[in-house]
Amino acid sequence: MKIIQWVAAFMLSGSTLLAGGFTLYSHDLAGQLSKTEEFSGFGCNGANISPELHWSDAPSGTKSFAITVYDPDAPTGSGWWHWVVFNIPSSINALPTDFGNVSKSATIAAIQSITDYGKTGFGGACPPKGDKAHRYIFTVYALGVDKLGLDEKASPALVGFMLNANTLAKATLVSYYQR
Repeated sequence: MKIIQWVAAFMLSGSTLLAGGFTLYSHDLAGQLSKTEEFSGFGCNGANISPELHWSDAPSGTKSFAITVYDPDAPTGSGWWHWVVFNIPSSINALPTDFGNVSKSATIAAIQSITDYGKTGFGGACPPKGDKAHRYIFTVYALGVDKLGLDEKASPALVGFMLNANTLAKATLVSYYQR
């Protein structure tokens, strides 16, 4: 546990340096995800609640933000996209707990597109039982465009292409989860 917390702190400090001060934080996340952030389905029985996220020191020229959650350790050969949110207005610097629940009325205008679960909104951690701890990479992107020109049907790969083409800076938090 201590090693995981140290690695998470190191990854956070490293991302801060790379992002020139642009930093992602969370009151809900620590080095380990919990049953709160675990998926509900596919053999998992968590609450599937997206964590609170907030960020600071976005670069000058930021016109919008995007958030992704990615598990590079999923046994798929290509990882697993758990959350894809974009067109977050530049006036916003936080998403509240459970923002990823698309059945609730959103107070922030943003698009949550398809994840690898095949639906929109937050899809929590669900690594195979007995597998090693998986990394869950939470990333906020500062974008140089107001809108990506995509909708909620956009695949994670297409959103990723548009993010990479329009990113001014990004900041990352890493948490781990094992069942």
